[in-house]
Amino acid sequence: MALHFGPVEVEPTRAEIDALQEPVVIEFGTSWCGHCLAAQPLISSALGDRPRTRRIKVEDGPGRRLGRSFGVKLWPTLVFMRQGKEVARLVRPTERSAIDQALAQIDDDSADCRN
Repeated sequence: MALHFGPVEVEPTRAEIDALQEPVVIEFGTSWCGHCLAAQPLISSALGDRPRTRRIKVEDGPGRRLGRSFGVKLWPTLVFMRQGKEVARLVRPTERSAIDQALAQIDDDSADCRN
């Protein structure tokens, strides 16, 4: 899968997401959600500093399986994954520092230092 800045056209399956080994942020939301729109500058800014972290935006809503499999209830919900495992989650982030802290948990360089 390629790096996505807009919602993916074909929603990936949970198995496809769980198989990803690189650091990834899955962003659940909608194009019309006020909270999602307000968070976009923070999310884009934080991810702009980490070009190796993949961002997958998923349009969420009733009947969307991927969002349900992650238990998404509010938008935007950011799920931070490393080696196919969720390591952090943010719901309706309002500060870049919170996003940076979660990204640090999946960052290749910082994770290598912990091992």
